[in-house]
Amino acid sequence: MQAPVTAVLAGQVRPFARGEGSAIAKQPLEGRVRITFAGIAWDAQGDLVHHGGRDKAIHHYPFDHYASWAARAPDDALLGAPGAFGENISTATILEGDVCIGDRFRLGTALVEISQGRKPCWKQGVRLDWSQLPALMVREGRSGWYYRVIEEGEVEAGDMISLVERPLPEWTVRRVFDLLIAGQHKSDRAALKALSGMDLLFAGWRERAAQLMGD
Repeated sequence: MQAPVTAVLAGQVRPFARGEGSAIAKQPLEGRVRITFAGIAWDAQGDLVHHGGRDKAIHHYPFDHYASWAARAPDDALLGAPGAFGENISTATILEGDVCIGDRFRLGTALVEISQGRKPCWKQGVRLDWSQLPALMVREGRSGWYYRVIEEGEVEAGDMISLVERPLPEWTVRRVFDLLIAGQHKSDRAALKALSGMDLLFAGWRERAAQLMGD
């Protein structure tokens, strides 16, 4: 599995909404960009509780979803180019059902590993002036995902992202997202037990799996 990188994006924290700042307004970067263990160089996060850190270093969102969102959006001005969802990496042809927790990809010269899906939040709805958007993203599984950085390196638009290792082929990002975020956990209790002990899954989602086992 491989695809060209459509865009590499970063943003700085700016005043946003509800009295909070945000770096959701990512802009494409030109030339070679450094990837560190903290993520894309020059990128920032306004909410360090829910974004950033080792397991949320890089956000990847499929550009494939944009056409569907644009067809329904009340205002599609931001949906003509990558960056509307706060992503750092944009590609086509790779979706949530195609990738798995623990997948390792060569991203330019860096090595990255999928840690979790990206839980939609209210800021994406505000950015696109579409309050229903986060709920639609959950219902349709159009979440994107996060990487942790295993080896630092560099990347630029046009480089390839290529799968190099898949230790957990049964655990697609879409499946895990549906179980832990979209409310499908009651139909597969055994899966929750497996997820609660899955070392390659973000610790917060392991904890959520353990909590849902008690529902």
